[in-house]
Amino acid sequence: MTALLAISAMLAPAQTASFIPSVQAWTFNSFTTEQAIEMSAQAGSKAIELFPGQTLSTEKKDVKVGPDMGAENTALLKGFLDKAGVRAVAFGVTGISKDPAEARKLFAWAKGLGILVINTESTESIDTIEQMVKEFDLKVGYHNHPKQPNNPNYRVWDPTYVYDLIKNRDPRIGANADTGHWVRSGIKPVDALNILKGRVVSSHLKDLNVFEPGGHDVPYGMGVSDVRGILEAYQKMGMTGPVSVEYEHNWGKSLPEVAQCIGFMRAFQTLKK
Repeated sequence: MTALLAISAMLAPAQTASFIPSVQAWTFNSFTTEQAIEMSAQAGSKAIELFPGQTLSTEKKDVKVGPDMGAENTALLKGFLDKAGVRAVAFGVTGISKDPAEARKLFAWAKGLGILVINTESTESIDTIEQMVKEFDLKVGYHNHPKQPNNPNYRVWDPTYVYDLIKNRDPRIGANADTGHWVRSGIKPVDALNILKGRVVSSHLKDLNVFEPGGHDVPYGMGVSDVRGILEAYQKMGMTGPVSVEYEHNWGKSLPEVAQCIGFMRAFQTLKK
């Protein structure tokens, strides 16, 4: 029997590592972090991306999430996560200082929480970032907001610019692909992912109702963003980082839609096994 089990294990198809379904806490930014963690769990997620500056809890209204919250409040945050059965897998979008001492404080705090990826738009700090990812073995993702026609200095909306920025850097530095903002910039997300050539470490996954700047979020599969194609691209490139639902519509009452999005990702992963 033991020999048969061993042979069966050898013949079984290998399980491909997959992305981590998550919720960006910004989705619930009108709530406290404690509440956002609880709501993420209710939506079916076991992971959350924290964002800087969110109020910790109703009892700690003066405490904002981030590396300056102190050891005692960080311990409270860990308690909220443990109670809900949710892991903090990412933090952002946040600035990263060029000063190694300041950046180190952020990375040490994130590492202590078990965070995998810090998401940023601090292109000017890339030398320091590369130093930190090597020191802490954490990933950093460059996030994209929409194209700003009146601000030509804003360039991270462009996947070609991001790829050129990171291509010769430590592979732990990549893109935090915000698919909805690509759509708002007139870019098809799958095209952007092809430009990035696998250098994606995390994602803010959105499905928009229309392909234009004014589009708003809808449950995955109901919009124009080709969410299935995006997830297939992540699977093909072997992306194992967090893919966070960042639902910026129906504020304050979007939990059912967020649950639909988490369910979509779970179903995709089940079918791909």
